[in-house]
Amino acid sequence: MGNFIFLSPNFPEGYWRFCAALKARGFCVLGIGDCPYDALRPELKGALAEYYKVNSLEDYGEVYRAVAFFAFKYGKIDWLESNNEYWLEQNARLRDDFNIQTGFHFSDMPPVKYKSKMKARYEAAGIPAARYCMADDRAKCAAFLKEAGRVVVKPDNGVGANATYCISSEAELSRFFAEGHRGYIMEEFVDGTICSYDAIIDGDGQPVFETGNVTPDSLMDVVNEHADSCFYIVKQLSEEVRRKGRAAVKAFGVKSRFVHFEFFRLNQSCRLGKQGEIVALEVNMRPSGGCSPDMMNYANGVDVYEIWADMIAGRAPALHQNEHFYCAFLGRRSGRRYALSHAEILQRYGANLKEYGEVDRALAPAMGDYRYIACFSSEEEVYAFFRALSATAAN
Repeated sequence: MGNFIFLSPNFPEGYWRFCAALKARGFCVLGIGDCPYDALRPELKGALAEYYKVNSLEDYGEVYRAVAFFAFKYGKIDWLESNNEYWLEQNARLRDDFNIQTGFHFSDMPPVKYKSKMKARYEAAGIPAARYCMADDRAKCAAFLKEAGRVVVKPDNGVGANATYCISSEAELSRFFAEGHRGYIMEEFVDGTICSYDAIIDGDGQPVFETGNVTPDSLMDVVNEHADSCFYIVKQLSEEVRRKGRAAVKAFGVKSRFVHFEFFRLNQSCRLGKQGEIVALEVNMRPSGGCSPDMMNYANGVDVYEIWADMIAGRAPALHQNEHFYCAFLGRRSGRRYALSHAEILQRYGANLKEYGEVDRALAPAMGDYRYIACFSSEEEVYAFFRALSATAAN
């Protein structure tokens, strides 16, 4: 089927399954990463034809030499991917330098990586987006804050909710500028619940698999307040999210990718729309983070790693009519005293639990330190699960 270079195949941990699925479809899978070979899990070693260890994936020259070595040894590189937001620009640059025609190229990056550039594409898809200004001038930002009343500031080119703040006063604005932040965007605050359109898009820009999630609590608050993290994969994707997700796929020119497009469902009517309507947040041209792909599998009775590899191979995926569930994630914080012990959680939710264990330290700020993943038939059960596991012990 061709040569496929997978960058950082060991992170997130479950990504070895992408490599295994590619190998099963006849690809020569070549890995590049900064993890020692002996530390790779056996399943990943078995999926890779060869692994090239670099000292740092941040060192473009070193990664370039690794790709050059593979091209010299194995011939033309047909695909290069990481399925990781952090490496999108590096991946695109490598495709340019090695004439790899599949996937995004560096000239495609601005509307993919910069939040300020995403808005025009969302609006071209007929999806309202929050007003914004660049946070590069205090007077301009003060005027914007006065008009909007409450704003969110975050890196224009950034990943996740790290270094994201809510500002509602002149004092908070002054503190933000005193800290010397650069490259930030300031957006009007949107009172909405985050939901997503998650899909595997084929080479013709058509979805071959679709699902979505709901995040009841702001990820910004989870990170900044060190709160428990919770979200869930929906049992059935709403038609409005499906319609707007597909419109965004077309507007962004997505082909041959696993995507995670984020929206707000408005909690109250505002300038952007009526209560309950869907408005834009941001796009992520990769799978939803951490263990989300596994949760999609639990919720839908499928294997998204296999579906993605079928898409890469140009095959129609084998999709079956399986029973669907809500799949819930709850990440608890170490050092906090909870009402339910681990043993009590296992006893109460043993029939629902799909997995539990420590969260990778790199993901812990947004996802908690210890995760529980469980499936339920109703949203009421999901929220009862969240309340039970997040309840703290009485003093």
